[in-house]
Amino acid sequence: FISLILCFSQLAFNQSNEVKKANDLYTKGDYSDAAKQYEKIVSTEGVAAELYYNLGNAYYKTNEIGRSILNYERALRLSPSFEDARFNLELAQSKVVDNIVPSPTFFIRRWLQNLVKLLTSNQWIVISFSVFVTFLIFALLFIFGTTRKTRQFAFYSGLVLLGISFFTLIFSGIRKNQMYNHNDAIVMSGVVSVKSSPDKSGTDLFQLHEGAKVS
Repeated sequence: FISLILCFSQLAFNQSNEVKKANDLYTKGDYSDAAKQYEKIVSTEGVAAELYYNLGNAYYKTNEIGRSILNYERALRLSPSFEDARFNLELAQSKVVDNIVPSPTFFIRRWLQNLVKLLTSNQWIVISFSVFVTFLIFALLFIFGTTRKTRQFAFYSGLVLLGISFFTLIFSGIRKNQMYNHNDAIVMSGVVSVKSSPDKSGTDLFQLHEGAKVS
């Protein structure tokens, strides 16, 4: 047991040193080496929104806009409420040469998309479970209620809570799907040609530049 504690403590200490080393490189203005150090941490120690955010900052400082946008997007995928990452993402996107106007979406769909992205999959599932437990309490109140008004209130309130629990469960599934099965990509090359067909002989339609987000 003591050996396990020492082992985990050592791992945490090593990771802390690695992060500190990367932060020190960034503070000294050695952004290229800081980015390499953050990449090493992400590949060997695991991911975190803050690591992706720092990595995005390091790439932004070296003017690698594509990589900075990619890592800000990854930070927001893990932590949708990370306002610093959102602000820096918008800052980096303002440097992208292409002025792509997204296709308009129906306002209800857009509102639902923004709502789902407010929380992570785990946070939605916690809300769903908590609301379902509350629903069970109202179900018991409906079954054992002594007055008609009490049972009526418990019935309609229970229906609302069951609906909320169901939809938040769906939101959790959507967010998990967004985490693991996404089809978005960031252009890393300085410039790429978009062709009329998936073939080298296809006609060049237009060009996209580094940092553009595509599906």
